[in-house]
Amino acid sequence: MIAGSRLRQIGWFVVLAVCFTAFLALTFRVNAVKSEVRLAERQIVALERKKILLETEFQTRANQQQLADWNAVEFGYQAPEADQYLESERQLAQLGQPRAATAPDPIRVARAPQPGEGNDRYPAMVSPLTGKPVQQSVPRQQTGDTLTDLADTLSVKATGGIAMAAEAAE
Repeated sequence: MIAGSRLRQIGWFVVLAVCFTAFLALTFRVNAVKSEVRLAERQIVALERKKILLETEFQTRANQQQLADWNAVEFGYQAPEADQYLESERQLAQLGQPRAATAPDPIRVARAPQPGEGNDRYPAMVSPLTGKPVQQSVPRQQTGDTLTDLADTLSVKATGGIAMAAEAAE
């Protein structure tokens, strides 16, 4: 009886070993197929990109041919030739002509005076309401209380605005 149970245990062990090897073989085969599928997908994507590139190239060349046909029929443009280039500034200057009597005056551009040329001060600020110069307050030295300084500055600006409105009303 002991020999029969021992034989049965060995049989189960052999069956389990065969199942385990079949499982490993099947797992490896599935992974190999998955790898082939991924490789095929990558090749498909690469071929699609190549197809798009070739379509773009084809369209570009077709457009170039169409532009060349239009140029020959409509515009008649030609590529520059070697004798069209100038060798020096002197040759360019020889191409220049004096202004004709009927030519318009050259364009003149306004410019601000440079330091030392004239009036270095900015013009006085003028109130748009009264047309009189606005008196600008001289900045005070800062004290420790910034809130008081801010309140004073705002009140001066507010009363100055009221004063300008009163002047405008007169």
